[in-house]
Amino acid sequence: MRSLRSYYSAPLIQFLQQPTEEILGVIHSNNATADTTIEQSNTWGQEISILKEQLAKFNEGQVIFEYTIPRMGKRVDVVCLYKNIVFLLEFKCGDREYHSTAYDQVYDYALDLRNFHKESHHKLLVPIIVSTLAPAVENNILDKERIVFPLRCNAHNLAETIFQVTAKYGDSPFDYKQWEQSEYLPTPTIVEAAQALYRGHNVHDITRSDAGATNLTVTTAELSKIIEHSKQNYRKSICFVTGVPGAGKTLVGLNVAIERSNAAQGEHAVFLSGNFPLVQVLQEALARDKVEQEKQKGQSITKSEALRSTSAFIQIIHKYRDYFVGNNYVPPERVAIFDEAQRSWTKEMLSKFMSAKKGIPNFQYSEPEFLISTMDRHGDWAVIICLVGGGQEINTGEAGLPEWFDAFRRSFPNWDVYITPQLNDEEYRRDKTWSELIQGLTIIENPALHLNTSVRSFRTPHLASFVKALLDVNSEQAKYLYDQIKDKYPLVITRDLPTAKQWVKEQARGTNKYGLLASSGALRLKPEGIYVKNEISVANWFLNDKEDVRSCYALEDVVTEFDVQGLEVDFSIVAWDADFRFNGQKWTFNNFTGSRWNHVNSTEKQLYLKNTYRVLLTRARQGMVIFIPKGSLEDKTRCPAFYDNTYNYLKSLGLPELQITL
Repeated sequence: MRSLRSYYSAPLIQFLQQPTEEILGVIHSNNATADTTIEQSNTWGQEISILKEQLAKFNEGQVIFEYTIPRMGKRVDVVCLYKNIVFLLEFKCGDREYHSTAYDQVYDYALDLRNFHKESHHKLLVPIIVSTLAPAVENNILDKERIVFPLRCNAHNLAETIFQVTAKYGDSPFDYKQWEQSEYLPTPTIVEAAQALYRGHNVHDITRSDAGATNLTVTTAELSKIIEHSKQNYRKSICFVTGVPGAGKTLVGLNVAIERSNAAQGEHAVFLSGNFPLVQVLQEALARDKVEQEKQKGQSITKSEALRSTSAFIQIIHKYRDYFVGNNYVPPERVAIFDEAQRSWTKEMLSKFMSAKKGIPNFQYSEPEFLISTMDRHGDWAVIICLVGGGQEINTGEAGLPEWFDAFRRSFPNWDVYITPQLNDEEYRRDKTWSELIQGLTIIENPALHLNTSVRSFRTPHLASFVKALLDVNSEQAKYLYDQIKDKYPLVITRDLPTAKQWVKEQARGTNKYGLLASSGALRLKPEGIYVKNEISVANWFLNDKEDVRSCYALEDVVTEFDVQGLEVDFSIVAWDADFRFNGQKWTFNNFTGSRWNHVNSTEKQLYLKNTYRVLLTRARQGMVIFIPKGSLEDKTRCPAFYDNTYNYLKSLGLPELQITL
């Protein structure tokens, strides 16, 4: 009866015959590591009593209490396997109504099992809310992709509800024990992953273990080896971790930071990012989760208290950097992880900032060089881990990868530089040749430091490659890749924003996140009701629920590339303006100033604009609609010609058009 995946599991007949006190004893013993409240214990007792009464006439099946959903860090109250159907029961003991939050909660369990639980891929999944004191309601039993829309019942009509389902569906027999012990291959969002890691899980627990994604654990292990080697041999090392968009670079960095956050062993680590929205969202998410975890234990902690600890673990890189300016302080950290290292500032950009904001004239370092210098203050060993994405620079003054190599060549030639073969790509080395990039450095090539599979778009591994082909105007490759995508990852286009909004709402289920994205330069989307200059709280946009108009679900506030880089939603509306437009043969680059569009001549700024759309088009895990306005003949800033060629280009790649709803 003891199971690693649940607190209790037994054949139905055995469950019905076993005394309630004995069942409770098994549940408590399997929950030995947790602080079980009296309220929770009483709830389990009520659930057992209700199930014994309601399932008394059933003659087969399996009853499972507290079945784990690892990616979400939660457990299903009860799973009942009966007539070859998976029933997921979410009890709300004492509730007199059926709350929408419970509906979404149990729907999320079903969706999670469908997507990530191997034995559930083709099973009929039936989520049920059991609000024990609520009035009986009539359930309309319908399903989508073999997940029944959540049903509602009370303590007295659960059996009747289950019988109604089994009367409608007849499913092929399967092994209940095999289902229970099924392989689970999750792909968490970065927020879910950060919460799970912070609670004490490791990257192996919460991520896929199939061949396509094993290098998440391989890369993590390789970084640990390099850290140990540096520590034992008194070496200073830098590791460049590369990967396709959504491959899990940030996840690997967070995992290493947590594993190595052991000040007692002289290995204190810190995760640093220049991406303020990412840091803000992760700090807030971890703090909210910490408050909730303590509440479940019957303890109280304020969010400000929780934020203090999460802010020490994840920091904005600029605050960390500024602390070491003008002194010789040695960092307490031996391991520093820099997320999106390619976005570090150039010497010119940092010098302007230090002069204007800090009153420090003639600052002589680029950001990479100064950050290396702080870790170089250690007399014996130190490790820097740079997480870099090709084609991710989106802002003026971002130095790109070559500046890190130039900094080592100028000032720190004795450091060991661990690289991947993928760095020899123009998206990483930009205007440098490979020999120029690595000349004079102690280079150690390590292929295990590259993450080659996207785990963001778990429905298909081809999204990032498709977006690259689209942006490179490699039409034949883009068509081929779209053919690989279309049956697994819905990707559509429309000229009508209300239709796009309706589409994402219809696609999303449970608490699937959906939101509106656009370029920060998309200033002429304003007549469409999309105002990219509106200031928002990114944490509220990503973390708040459906009832909050500030959340992504409201589809009122738009986020830009600066807000979403490193984060993700399940379904997105990407609103495409005339800043990045197709002329029938190639992309043209534009910015809007005053009352007119101007051509962008700077090669660097053209790259930033292209990368802006790369970021926007790779944020959605499960599907995307691209909205391109029709423009207006009466408005010279929104000429239809600015938009038509882009729309026709996407259509030529095979993307289907949504029919406009009336």
